[in-house]
Amino acid sequence: MTIAVEVSAPRMRLPLARRDAAALAAGVLRAEGVRDAMLSVAFVSRRAIAALNRRHLHRPGATDVIAFAFRRPGARAPVVGDVYIAPEVARAQAARLGLPVREELARLVVHGTLHVLGHDHPDGEGRTASPMWRRQERLLRRLATVRS
Repeated sequence: MTIAVEVSAPRMRLPLARRDAAALAAGVLRAEGVRDAMLSVAFVSRRAIAALNRRHLHRPGATDVIAFAFRRPGARAPVVGDVYIAPEVARAQAARLGLPVREELARLVVHGTLHVLGHDHPDGEGRTASPMWRRQERLLRRLATVRS
């Protein structure tokens, strides 16, 4: 029973420490009842996430977060997944919403981890009213308090 989270941010300085990102992702996994997991969280450039978005989701342009869950044949099998986050996109979103960049990056870690676990939300306006979004915000409040 192990939860392993690896965070990478090659050649990037982030306002969210790698250990905090790992702790947030692990906290989400535990809160969702996961006992075995291997998760990677990679902070990537706008260009890299745009390429992932085009190649895997067939959507143009950069996005804030993309998550991939790998095969989980049963409830007892370990969770294995990758989360990719674009800090440049997060920085622009944070400015537009009047939020600290660190908070937006933390939100994207939680959001991506929930996607790996199979949670989803509608696109557009219904996104922030969805059950996934509400769960994300509750976890963010709870886990951010633990890290403070």
